[in-house]
Amino acid sequence: MTDNDLWTRRQLFQHGITASFALAVAPATAKVISTPSDGLLSDTISIPCGKDSMPAYWAMPKGNGPFPVVLVIQEIFGVHAYIQDICRRLAKEGYLAIAPYFYFRQGDVTKMKDIPQIISEVVSKVPQKQVWEDIDSTMKWLKKNSKADTTRTAITGFCWGGNVVWMYAAHNPKVRAGVAWYGRVTGKPDGKTLYPVGIAPTLQVPVLGLYGEKDHGISADDLSTMREALKKSKTKHEIIVYPGAEHGFHADYRPSYQKAAAEDGWKRMLAWFKKNGV
Repeated sequence: MTDNDLWTRRQLFQHGITASFALAVAPATAKVISTPSDGLLSDTISIPCGKDSMPAYWAMPKGNGPFPVVLVIQEIFGVHAYIQDICRRLAKEGYLAIAPYFYFRQGDVTKMKDIPQIISEVVSKVPQKQVWEDIDSTMKWLKKNSKADTTRTAITGFCWGGNVVWMYAAHNPKVRAGVAWYGRVTGKPDGKTLYPVGIAPTLQVPVLGLYGEKDHGISADDLSTMREALKKSKTKHEIIVYPGAEHGFHADYRPSYQKAAAEDGWKRMLAWFKKNGV
């Protein structure tokens, strides 16, 4: 890694990576999990994406590696403290975990104070294909790094990132496993956006979906439709629904956090990775 791969603190705060929480979701609970970085290497980096440079956060065990890779896909709130902690938790399990900031061209969501603004000014302007290409660029960059074993790559993501997990698994069949946390699976066709239910029959990557029974944005009918679509695929898949859990049940910094579901989902995720060779 060269000096050009590292971002200054000022640049990071200007590009959606912050060690604190996004302003729109300042912690409302005392349940926030903080994973220490002892025994780890963690830093912010810059990934070439065509003519652009995409900021990202990564964490891995100290040592020579190479380590299996987990792509960590952000929520709509950017690569804030929660997503960085997810990377460190995965690094403690022996992975090189990396979280690119996909909205860097559109704006810094960590400084926006409400969710409607984030969606209207940033998220709605991020093309699906651009996200997949940015992950491709991340994989290309990792292949040149001796710490990363990209032949053993998994992907996981939360909310917006959960949807990306399903879609990128269809885009890149070389990924060995995916775990989607409460990612939307259906939606209204608009001629531009694809949804997981549409790509499910052709899916070649094993994906585990983790959902909450009381998620107001993802209904039981949505998940039933997705299960039926997945029956047409030839890959392993599973959708787990946690009774009483809301959307964001893994987000320990929000009131939606449900400890039992979050911990069970985490164990299932790690087992899914191992089961599929990551």
